[in-house]
Amino acid sequence: MVICNHYAENESGVRLDRPELFRLLADSRPSDVLLVEDVDRLSRLTGGEWEKLKKLIRERQVRVVAVNVPTTWQHLAPAQNEFDARMFGAINDMLLDMLAAIARRDYEQRRERQTQGIAKAKANGKYRGRQVDQNRYGAINRLLASGSSWSQVQRTIGCSRSTISSAIKYAQKIAVKSGPETTNPIGL
Repeated sequence: MVICNHYAENESGVRLDRPELFRLLADSRPSDVLLVEDVDRLSRLTGGEWEKLKKLIRERQVRVVAVNVPTTWQHLAPAQNEFDARMFGAINDMLLDMLAAIARRDYEQRRERQTQGIAKAKANGKYRGRQVDQNRYGAINRLLASGSSWSQVQRTIGCSRSTISSAIKYAQKIAVKSGPETTNPIGL
């Protein structure tokens, strides 16, 4: 077996819209092997989206081999006969379906526990969320105050428009709390 290409996906397995996965499928040829570390690296999709992905994989005639699922390794060896090939295909399809469902359930449980943990921390006054980068917000507001456009600020700071909006809202909130006589600590 020859490894002909390597694809590294940065998107979550929760999303079907994953550029590297679709590039891999577009580059693949019939009987190619898609080697994954674990099924949850391939999919934490909902049932319907997993079915769509399976259909795409089937249409491309790509065989999935997961390092942690030994029965899928049979795809690496030539089939001894048609019966064995069909039997291992059915077993592997069933195992991949089960593992994809388990991966999705695990994802949903972790999200639920995270939500519960945040709610508990908020109730105890211990959760503050993501902290504001006052230096960055200050730089954004100083650039805006000096007449820079949002696009110029984006290029200079390397931030999104939503970050600029958040910086403005934060500065306004600080100004209201501080009163008009206080100098704004973040640049406005």
